[in-house]
Amino acid sequence: MSTRDIRGHLEELYGVEVSPELISKVTDAVLQDVGAWRKRSLAEVWPIVYLDAMVIRVRESGSVRRKSAYLAIGIGVEGQKEVLGLWLEETEGAKFWLSVITELKNRGVEDILIACADGLKGFPQAIEAVFPQATVQTCIVHMIRNSTRYVSWKDRKQVARDLKPVYTAVDREEAETALTVFEEAWGRQYPMITQSWRSNWERVVPFLDFPPDLRRILYTTNAIESFNARVRKLVNGKGHFSTDDAAFKVIYLAVVAAEKRWTRRPKGWAQAINQLALHFEGRLPI
Repeated sequence: MSTRDIRGHLEELYGVEVSPELISKVTDAVLQDVGAWRKRSLAEVWPIVYLDAMVIRVRESGSVRRKSAYLAIGIGVEGQKEVLGLWLEETEGAKFWLSVITELKNRGVEDILIACADGLKGFPQAIEAVFPQATVQTCIVHMIRNSTRYVSWKDRKQVARDLKPVYTAVDREEAETALTVFEEAWGRQYPMITQSWRSNWERVVPFLDFPPDLRRILYTTNAIESFNARVRKLVNGKGHFSTDDAAFKVIYLAVVAAEKRWTRRPKGWAQAINQLALHFEGRLPI
């Protein structure tokens, strides 16, 4: 809730008028929790880490600026989901991502097996500089979403169906053949789709080296997508934040609420973690 929402809520229910300044001071207590949470120690090994971002608006120096809120969400060895960190930045790039990945290492992370992101500028280079053994995987969910973004409504379902053979292929060779078939069907009408997949191909296909159980976990990110949707709903309802701290407070509280619901491991995790142990021999503490 915004300061204005809280003020109206108190007045409506209790007939009490409270100044926005007092409400802000009271809710600032959350910032202590935010600070401790952002500096907490992390597990040494994370089988999968997802990096995602959303655009927010923050008032700064008398004007409202667009910033990106970046979230790192990890799946631990036992299958537990956890938000590892939260960062606000106006521009992304290799320098920014290097600071983020270095921070994770300084907080105790020694190894990341698979890092998934949506073509974030400078991210692959940063993750490989700090965790050279990590496999960088472009998020398939985002690739599909980006592919259908500029497709007319009447074609969208068919385009999505025709893309499915690419990311459900048996291996890289079959995936490339499926992409060629897709290009023959849709290349003239929507050339940007195959251009996008081909330009990101080396970051798209690594997951095809894994068995089906693990593949599904890598591109079926329902819990994470629903969490991002909840956060976006909160953010969009506010219009803009008065400060970076106000943004941190709201997003952090959304994280706390979401993690309470994350009680189940991903479907098929027992098989997936064994497959990871074989593929990344000697890197999992099991």
